[in-house]
Amino acid sequence: MARARIEQSGPSVRLSDGALARVVPSRFAGGWELDVDGTPQSHVDLDDPTHLHFEYVARMAAVVDRLRLPGQPLTAVHLGAGALTLPRYIEHTRPGSRQQVIELEPALIGLVREQLPLPRGAQIRVRIGDAREVAERLPAGLTGAADLVISDVFAGARTPSHVTSVEYYGILARLLAPDGVLLVNVADGAGLAFARRQVATVARILQHVIVLAEVQTLKGRRFGNLVIAASGAPLPTEWLPRLMAAGPHPAKVAQGAEIEEFIRGARISTDADATDSPAPAASVFDR
Repeated sequence: MARARIEQSGPSVRLSDGALARVVPSRFAGGWELDVDGTPQSHVDLDDPTHLHFEYVARMAAVVDRLRLPGQPLTAVHLGAGALTLPRYIEHTRPGSRQQVIELEPALIGLVREQLPLPRGAQIRVRIGDAREVAERLPAGLTGAADLVISDVFAGARTPSHVTSVEYYGILARLLAPDGVLLVNVADGAGLAFARRQVATVARILQHVIVLAEVQTLKGRRFGNLVIAASGAPLPTEWLPRLMAAGPHPAKVAQGAEIEEFIRGARISTDADATDSPAPAASVFDR
């Protein structure tokens, strides 16, 4: 989720919940943006897939760049499609990667494929259905084989509760290779109560956790996106200077004792008590 309200008209489809999804020219970054009922969901530059306009997407890509050797193909699972920005990025920077995308809305996928075609020959397979339900029934060959799993699921401007629980993250963790990495996009505001629960919940499943965010967002002073990166294996410490240098700036990478302090007192989210992410104020999308 980004921070610019889009007003232009463009090709559109009506989603199952009644929301209107449109592909419109980006006024601020060039390329195109996917807008759902006034919430910018994705940015795509067809001429340069490495042009990542939204800050949290750039931070996710900075982690992806640290996986394996540069240019080496990955096995990736994406929960939530948007305009397929990160699958395009991975295909461009790591040709031959095997990628599975799970998206609830077939009309949205149709719109994106028509208006923002994928590169010819890209090994990006899209499966339609609820992110959690489809993740539970992916082919057995993916169990324990994914180098990367990305959870970026939104219904409008909020993440549904059933994809925020410890049970959900347990499903995703089973897909990971022993040193595979889970990335989660979390949107939250003042106080970061939801984000703290999410980090605590992921940490219950995967021992090694870092959080990347804009400095003021991580301090809970403004609504924004935090990226959780987690693995069952240690995340190499040499990542951190590179992640900081990669930006966007001002950037913060929390680790170790900072994570322990961040989640102190936070309850684990379970299927019994999980909540949707908080709704942002309309002003979040204004410039």
